[in-house]
Amino acid sequence: METWDAITSRRNVRDYADRPIPDEDLNRILEAGRRAPSSRNWQPWDFVVVTDRGRLAELSNVWRGASHVARSAATIALVTGVHDDAGQRERAQYDLGQATMSIMLAAADLGIGSGHAAVADQDLARRLLGLPTDRECAYLIALGHPAGGPLRPIQRPDRRPLDEVVHRQHW
Repeated sequence: METWDAITSRRNVRDYADRPIPDEDLNRILEAGRRAPSSRNWQPWDFVVVTDRGRLAELSNVWRGASHVARSAATIALVTGVHDDAGQRERAQYDLGQATMSIMLAAADLGIGSGHAAVADQDLARRLLGLPTDRECAYLIALGHPAGGPLRPIQRPDRRPLDEVVHRQHW
């Protein structure tokens, strides 16, 4: 898939076909996350990949909007340090957002759907993922082959018009 096609095909997928993601595809997706831009090359992330059905079902309980995690072929937990400093927290969140988008675009490029989820229950996430106390799970990215058919460019995205969003030279 071309880059533009991956960008225009990517959508939040929360209903997955019951088929695994090949290891080479999963590794490529993880490599995209690892290569994401990061402020001062800080790379404030680690990734925990979960493919076990039972663990995915339990992991889906970390947030009320994470039920799709239970049905995914794999879910990537984006893990970061516990940051007391507000500036560090903000930098980490920005960098994690870039890693998230890199992961999602790489997945779309391979025809794999993705859907993100927040994490409210850090104690449960720590227990399930085996995280040390100085780490927290920032987000989950569920992955799987879309049950509703393959990804393809969305002709009419549900987005504000470009001329409403873009301001040139001034507001």
